[in-house]
Amino acid sequence: MSWFWNSLLAALSLPALAQSPAEESVEAGMRLFVEGRIDESIARFDEAAKQEPRIEPHLWQRGIALYYAGRFELARKQFEIHRAVNPNDVENSVWWYLCMAKLGRREQAGRQLLPAGPDERIPMKQVYALYSGKGSEQAVLDAVEEGSPGERERAIRLFYGHLYLGLFAEAAGDKAKARRHITAAVNTQAGGYMREVARIHLKRMG
Repeated sequence: MSWFWNSLLAALSLPALAQSPAEESVEAGMRLFVEGRIDESIARFDEAAKQEPRIEPHLWQRGIALYYAGRFELARKQFEIHRAVNPNDVENSVWWYLCMAKLGRREQAGRQLLPAGPDERIPMKQVYALYSGKGSEQAVLDAVEEGSPGERERAIRLFYGHLYLGLFAEAAGDKAKARRHITAAVNTQAGGYMREVARIHLKRMG
């Protein structure tokens, strides 16, 4: 069974099961997204939510797919309901902010950023401060080196730092800086599924 489904079952306090139709739909949605087939991906996530309604708040992947489909209001709502099951996730707050920015409400998003934390991943604390208007790009980059991380840990930190600096720069209208950071994120070779998101984002930037 997939890591996603195992973690979801644990969150729902459900026993481990053989692969279910909902699991198949979620995994198909993720695979279709990675292939760049965004609308088909969303359809499979929607299907999963119908097959097992309790998983709908957990489907942050659906929110990201909706974002890339330009369906920003629905994406925003997905990230809002995801917070109910994952309140410490800074990434969820960031994607909500990005949706709000696309809806022309960037300043409001910074003032009213969805609460999150404590997110123990470095540099998520500094990323959250940046998006809420209380931090800086340099603080995010400085945090990457905290505690002399090993090579793998440093690559993961760099990935998330550069990804969210790039998306922040893009939301602020600085496309050149956004491209530099997102390229750096992809080049770390870290990030798992989120690296695929970064790769797709970079491709769409042209």
